[in-house]
Amino acid sequence: TGDLFRTDEEGFLYFVGRKDDIIKTRGEKVSPKEVENVLYSLPGISEAAVIGVPDLILGMAIKAVVVVDGHLTAQDVIRHCARHLEDYMVPKEVEFRSELPKSDNGKIARREIAAALEAAE
Repeated sequence: TGDLFRTDEEGFLYFVGRKDDIIKTRGEKVSPKEVENVLYSLPGISEAAVIGVPDLILGMAIKAVVVVDGHLTAQDVIRHCARHLEDYMVPKEVEFRSELPKSDNGKIARREIAAALEAAE
């Protein structure tokens, strides 16, 4: 199906993300959904999308695109992620937006964000 799951000690399955959304950075595979879940646990983040952006050294770097309610800095976001994620999963860049594009069914359109960033380069 392309869906990725992890299993806990008791055998319960947890949805991690989609195979086609996986970001390969530093030789490791990163599920954007896993990073987004940590971003949503930071008070003040109302919307989040994680994408891979080209990086000469890493191959792909993790970029977080977020909408915040209140005042957060990029350093606040990165520090929070560093406390809750493996080092290779921590976003190297954070971009703040007033809103994120949505698909017709109301989900955040991660591919649209990535395409817009590519076009801007």
